[in-house]
Amino acid sequence: MVTATTGATDVSGPAAATGSTAQLETSTPDVAVAHAVAAAHARSNDEQRAVSVEVVTAIQAAGFARHLVPARWGGRAGGFAELTRAVDQLGQACTSAAWLASLFAYSARLGAFLPADGQAELWANGPDTLIAAALVPGGAARVTADGWRVSGAWPYTSGIDLADWALVCVRPTEAGTRADAGEGPLFVAVPRGVFTVRDSWRTLGMRATASHTLILDEAPVASRLTFRSAVAAAGHSPLHPGRPFGVPLRAISGLTFATPLLGAARGAFVDFCRGLPAGATTSVSVARAAGDIDAAELLLHRVAHVADHEEPTPALIARNLRDTALAASYLVDAVDRLVVTAGTAGQDPDRPLQRFWRDIRTASTHVALRFDKAAVSYLDLLGRADPLDRADDLPGRAADLDRTA
Repeated sequence: MVTATTGATDVSGPAAATGSTAQLETSTPDVAVAHAVAAAHARSNDEQRAVSVEVVTAIQAAGFARHLVPARWGGRAGGFAELTRAVDQLGQACTSAAWLASLFAYSARLGAFLPADGQAELWANGPDTLIAAALVPGGAARVTADGWRVSGAWPYTSGIDLADWALVCVRPTEAGTRADAGEGPLFVAVPRGVFTVRDSWRTLGMRATASHTLILDEAPVASRLTFRSAVAAAGHSPLHPGRPFGVPLRAISGLTFATPLLGAARGAFVDFCRGLPAGATTSVSVARAAGDIDAAELLLHRVAHVADHEEPTPALIARNLRDTALAASYLVDAVDRLVVTAGTAGQDPDRPLQRFWRDIRTASTHVALRFDKAAVSYLDLLGRADPLDRADDLPGRAADLDRTA
């Protein structure tokens, strides 16, 4: 079970700033175990460009894979806020481990949009099944008498070398006799053994995510293992209409990728403080870094709260997209300041600081975290607001804009 206390030690606050060795606090031992295992393997996993079996086992034992799986299949159907806290805490040990834990959780949620018999097959071996997802439409799906034949290559598929199943977004061809051939992108579920993996992930940071290329070559996919991407985008799961499955994908997509960065920034701050000599004074930029990390936390937890409790109006979805990208930019700036202030000492390979910095810099380039793209929907709504409301909405009260949408 993935849960974490709301009172976890604030490693970006006064305790860390005074050099305290802040400890991770969780409400379940398994999350603490996953943190400890990930920390112990973080450097070697980075060097080997893959997370170890021990880390993967700890992630599963902590309940990440089952957290957003329907209760019908033994999952928790849990909340976004508790998942956000748990991913944050794991990220304080290893960004790559937290990234994979987050993606395994959110990718499993997509399985809830399959037909009932497809879900039964997907989780036949239990709710801890590891599912990777390729979200960007690619390749081609050709209609057959009983389903589809799928071919293509999907780069940047995080965790694909570990996954038991993959959910892949593909473009159907228009040819064929099926009436639904032209209804937009399609998700197909394929088990390990049907897909192959091309080693293609060679980056400065996030090395251990092993975000390689997934390959399908005329793979047969039965109709029970497919659903339209528009269904997931809208959050319309006929079998599981409530939360967390009834939330539009765009309301939570940024949270999936931004939360591991929050944990990484916290971890970087802790390591920076541990590297300070006793009684040393430091730059005012360190206070700014701590503030940026806290601001990012507030933004991400507001996004999670909206997903857990509020009606996902177009305005709130636009604000969530804006806030997750803004949080990521705060975290990049914060860790940049820490690295500059730490100087050459912070670049030592024995220091987690330089690894967190590389990871955040790499992860922040993900399309879901680009502020220029995330701001488009928000600015569009703002532009259509009544002029008398616009001044009130500029600080961020986009929730009021839904009446104009």
